[in-house]
Amino acid sequence: MNLRKPQDYAALDQAALVRLAQVGDREAFRAIMQQGNQRLFRIARGVVGDDAEAEDVLQEAYARAFAAIAAFRGEAGVLTWLTRIVLNEARDRMRRRRPTVDLKVLEQVQQAEVIPFPNAFGSSLSSGASPEVEAARMQIRGLIERAVDDLPAPFRMVFILRDIEECSIEETAANLQIRPETVKTRLHRARRLLRQALDAQLGASMVGAFPFLGVRCARITEAVLARMEREGRLVPSGTFPAG
Repeated sequence: MNLRKPQDYAALDQAALVRLAQVGDREAFRAIMQQGNQRLFRIARGVVGDDAEAEDVLQEAYARAFAAIAAFRGEAGVLTWLTRIVLNEARDRMRRRRPTVDLKVLEQVQQAEVIPFPNAFGSSLSSGASPEVEAARMQIRGLIERAVDDLPAPFRMVFILRDIEECSIEETAANLQIRPETVKTRLHRARRLLRQALDAQLGASMVGAFPFLGVRCARITEAVLARMEREGRLVPSGTFPAG
């Protein structure tokens, strides 16, 4: 096989990264994980409700996915594929932990007017904020995160995918294997429940909830790569398969 060096893994699209990963390229796996870590961690945490267990879920899901990546055909994007694997792994853990709750029961919430919940998760903290302002924001973020954790699981997952990760309705529906109309209904109800929990004055400050710190990102990525290396599934990085 003729090989040539890529200029920049970060500049490669997902299809190119998948092709490299399928021949065992370490840096391709690293790039895929770095692109997906934050979203996938948030999704795992949304199911299991614990940071440490969410890390375990994510590492196990990556290991399972990458062991089967040769069979990935690209019918959906690689991030969508990984999202489904993470959800399955997280849900399996929850089923082992306690009996399954009937989703129909969780859907039977009070029918009332939906109050929109502001979507400000995509905003950035101002770099010049004072320590006092930053401390206040941290407190608010903590309240928001706890309120999200307390949502019924079906509503929580829709809220995380739509309002935190800003997935489309169609992508959210595909990831959760529900109808787009159900996504809309659950999102509205999630926002309403959060309004009740937080009070309207907190609704405008949702900056940076569930941050994914660089240390955690690196820890998960390196742990998965080390596991794959032990299993002999990596080749030296920095190479392209011949096109």
